[in-house]
Amino acid sequence: MAWQGIIITGASSGIGEALARELAAPGVTLGLVGRNAERLGSVAEAVAAAGAIVRQGLFDIRDADALRSFVNDFAAAAPLDLVVANAGILDGRTPDGDIETAAAARNLLDTNLLASIETLHAALPHMRTRRTGQILLVTSQAGLAPLPDAPAYSASKAGLISYGLAMREAMREEGVRINVVCPGYVTSGMTAVHQGPHPFKISAQAAARKIIAGMEADKGLFGFPFTLFLGARCAIAAPAWIRRLVMNGMRFRVARYDGQKPL
Repeated sequence: MAWQGIIITGASSGIGEALARELAAPGVTLGLVGRNAERLGSVAEAVAAAGAIVRQGLFDIRDADALRSFVNDFAAAAPLDLVVANAGILDGRTPDGDIETAAAARNLLDTNLLASIETLHAALPHMRTRRTGQILLVTSQAGLAPLPDAPAYSASKAGLISYGLAMREAMREEGVRINVVCPGYVTSGMTAVHQGPHPFKISAQAAARKIIAGMEADKGLFGFPFTLFLGARCAIAAPAWIRRLVMNGMRFRVARYDGQKPL
């Protein structure tokens, strides 16, 4: 599948960066959105060296006006074929054992859920007009198997899974494809602050390749690795004592960080 105009949020590190590098090629225009100027610039240089045209958006993904302006300007200059709503943060139980605050939960929901929905809707009018396009929502297996050490994170990803699958059906007859991916543990700034087990962790590059394959196959909901994804999908139907037993071996803390690396 040939995507010529691509926007990726959270493009300065992790899965977003890896997707940008994998998708960069001559004839491709990449819109890279992130908050860290140095890291975003480094990714932009790398994809430009691969032959892609680069447009950078340096802003907080919660800034809806900046987001819509960037998407509209991009769509005016290049066909908007693919949008990857990948930007997100992790928060939860602190290293000293305290659970997340209400303020932390609100900030996380604004970033992971509401900003991703805003990203989808910023792109949608351009795709509906052309009756073609694809939107990927990057969620997490925590949205299927809620984590007691990260309630708001789990809720944000569960909400995004439901929203994405509902919108997939809503847009099905209009030519807009919406996909939802639930990665497991992937090497990134987020897992760097996740102080706990990382079973079956893979590199961001390997994750990007799996995600691209899933998008090319137009899978509605997909995830990896298979063992964890299958377990997560079954978790909600499992008795509470089984979920508790499994989760006890997965408990973790979240180090303080700046959205890119531990402080």
